Amino acid sequence: MNTSQWDERAPDLGLLFLRVSGGLFLLWVHGLPKLLNYSAELQLIEDPFNLGAHVTLMLAIFAEVFCPLLIIAGALVRLACLPILSVLLIAMLVVHPQWTLAEGQFGWLLLIVFTSVFIAGPGRLALNVRFAGALRYA
Repeated sequence: MNTSQWDERAPDLGLLFLRVSGGLFLLWVHGLPKLLNYSAELQLIEDPFNLGAHVTLMLAIFAEVFCPLLIIAGALVRLACLPILSVLLIAMLVVHPQWTLAEGQFGWLLLIVFTSVFIAGPGRLALNVRFAGALRYA
């Protein structure tokens, strides 16, 4: 691979790494524990909008399990970032507003990662490139 080929592929490889590592991290640290320990999580989950523990937990599982899987695959990446960003903003600003920057650093870093993916898109190494029309940019 010559230098010009590397220069063309580097941004796409960077976006692939960002998508996959961020998605796996969110899935492993937050999503799977909620999914696998559903009953225990029902007792722990905050319900800031009084939707009920079941609804709140299901929304969190959607954002932290299903959406990262879409992002990792590179399908509907920008749309999949929106629930994640919503859950993270609610957690950081509504549920835990008392946290210092040090206490909330993991959440803020996830916000940075998924906002970057939302802005930049999935890159060319994603399933989105196979979609037609507007879905290609979703």
